[in-house]
Amino acid sequence: MPSIDRRTVLTLGAGMLSLRGYAQAQPQEWAPSRPVRIIVPFLGGTNDILARIVSPKLQDALGQPFVVEDKPGAGGNIGADLVAKAEPDGHTLLIGYNGPIAINVTLFKKMPYDPVKDLAPITLAVKAAQYLVVNPASGITSVADLVAKAKARPGRFSYASVAVGSASHLTMEMFKLAANVHLTHIPYRGAGPAVTDLLAGNVQAGFFVPGNVLDFAKQGRLKLLACSGTKRFANTPEVPTLIELGFKDFEATAWIGLLTTAGTPQPIIDRYSKELVKILHLPDVKEKLQAMEFDVVASSPEQFGAWIRTEISRWGAVIKATGAKVD
Repeated sequence: MPSIDRRTVLTLGAGMLSLRGYAQAQPQEWAPSRPVRIIVPFLGGTNDILARIVSPKLQDALGQPFVVEDKPGAGGNIGADLVAKAEPDGHTLLIGYNGPIAINVTLFKKMPYDPVKDLAPITLAVKAAQYLVVNPASGITSVADLVAKAKARPGRFSYASVAVGSASHLTMEMFKLAANVHLTHIPYRGAGPAVTDLLAGNVQAGFFVPGNVLDFAKQGRLKLLACSGTKRFANTPEVPTLIELGFKDFEATAWIGLLTTAGTPQPIIDRYSKELVKILHLPDVKEKLQAMEFDVVASSPEQFGAWIRTEISRWGAVIKATGAKVD
């Protein structure tokens, strides 16, 4: 075996010290130092489900508890404002959806926060079209039947929405304008109570994401009339799109993302983005989300920020065209 001279030993030793020094000089990735709050500005439904799917995974990745808190009210503004005014230290996250992030800024005359300036996007997690759904006891059998009966008895039919300013609310306003019908808006504080009243027959119709109504439809307790996307849902290929039924260019998407307080340092946002993208692509997580007919997006913060600005413009145009307002 060839011998190793003293110069080689010294060179190797210096290299080892250099590598050790390089490793020590690398910045540690940020991690929370105490439990993190995940604020859901909405009662129940798929927003809460998503929060509870990702929270234990975030805890595993970052080593602190992630506590889900429902803070509903004012069309999602109460919970979103809580996060907007939190310390920008990564210990308060927001489950954001169309309403408090993209719709309310136009729908409400006065907002307690600016969704673009006061909140920092992390990732657009999921998107989904919605079902137009009715209670079978209403006697409504199709979209054409709903339109005919609503026109024959103006004001007789009402619809539930999951909140003022939600996609559930504004999509029905779009439909009313397109079909030239009147249905009375009954807003709720979350999908749970909205669907409960629909099942009870206290309201007759509504637009809801699949995760809120699909099981009830399979049980025959609700009837799916159409969907608001550009293609039919895989789980219900028999349910047509509104576009197929003659409502040209009718597309309305509900979405859920995660945000935090504006001013939060970029390394914190980057760490959350990295971990959430990995979590959203885990097989067990994707399976649960796809079972609810959600398309997993898992965008970057920059992509989510661009999406929010586009959505503010899109829904703002809908609000102005329909004359929708806070009841």
